[in-house]
Amino acid sequence: MWGKTVDSEIRDTQLPVDFIRTVAIVLVILLHAAIEPVPIVNTVTQQEVTRWIASNIYNSLARPCVPLFVMLSGALLLQPSKINEPLRVFFKKRLNRIALPFIFWGAAFFAWDIFVNHDTFSVNFIVQGILTGPYNHFWFLYMLGGLYLLTPVLRIVVGYADWKVVRYFFVIWFLGTSIVPLFGLFGLYSLNLNVFPLVGWLGYFLLGAYLPKMRIRSSILYAALLVGFAWTIIGTYVAAATVGGTYSLYFYDYLTANVVLASVSLFMLLLTMPVHIRNPPSFSKKLLHQVSQNTLPIYLFHVMILESLQKGYFGFTISVTTMNPVLEIPLITAVTFFVSFGIIYLLKKMPYARKLLG
Repeated sequence: MWGKTVDSEIRDTQLPVDFIRTVAIVLVILLHAAIEPVPIVNTVTQQEVTRWIASNIYNSLARPCVPLFVMLSGALLLQPSKINEPLRVFFKKRLNRIALPFIFWGAAFFAWDIFVNHDTFSVNFIVQGILTGPYNHFWFLYMLGGLYLLTPVLRIVVGYADWKVVRYFFVIWFLGTSIVPLFGLFGLYSLNLNVFPLVGWLGYFLLGAYLPKMRIRSSILYAALLVGFAWTIIGTYVAAATVGGTYSLYFYDYLTANVVLASVSLFMLLLTMPVHIRNPPSFSKKLLHQVSQNTLPIYLFHVMILESLQKGYFGFTISVTTMNPVLEIPLITAVTFFVSFGIIYLLKKMPYARKLLG
């Protein structure tokens, strides 16, 4: 099931970090472009059906985005060679990486909420925003912070745990995270999830440390990737047509079996892409590296650009309400990506901006 393992430690330089980060951030923007809020209509027209189908397909294809980031973080942070890194040094590095950007972008999105989206300013609004995130996509930083807190312990697990024990953990994690919740989807039976306390993003994080050591034929990975994508697309359609409500979004969850399958397959395929693709020559390589170095600020900033394009703040509109979504979603993804990257790249030329922006 897990393929063959390679005992030698995977060095950071052997990982196509720039390539994976670039793919992941583009998929993040594609995901957010595909879930544009649209007005509720009383009559379902062919246009509405086309919009839903296009959104479902693009949304499904983009779902591995955050798992790619988490697995890459696990691959970089959970190397056995880093077991002896002092806690103070580790947490100082992490704070230097995300603390100032969190404060800067948090303040920027509080202002965006109040002055652009016209939310009411209040003490409760600010306090709750700090506790849960000033904007929807900030959840990623909170999740990442939780993984950072566990990293020193997980490094010991990766460094000393027997491979059979590790496989046992992945089986338990997958059962508790992805399989057991399926029983309650169509109102059949449900199991108390406290039986599986080790669930959530922890599995992806640990997978990142082990997948670079695995060897699985690319044909199997491509087949698994296609199955994962098809499962997400068709499963969402079936859930929407049958149970409906919040359950119609069930197969979009990052921790469902279909998204785990697609994410793991894509991660391993990106690891083993031909050198000329993941390490392109000259200008393309420099561009990949610049994007990779700026994925955090692009992630935090792109929502402003995306919403501005959708709502016409730049004097023109790119939206599924005005264009064919089959073309609009990839178009606004590309425009948002390049505008966000361009602005971040220019802003970082200013003194002290690098630490503030991320």
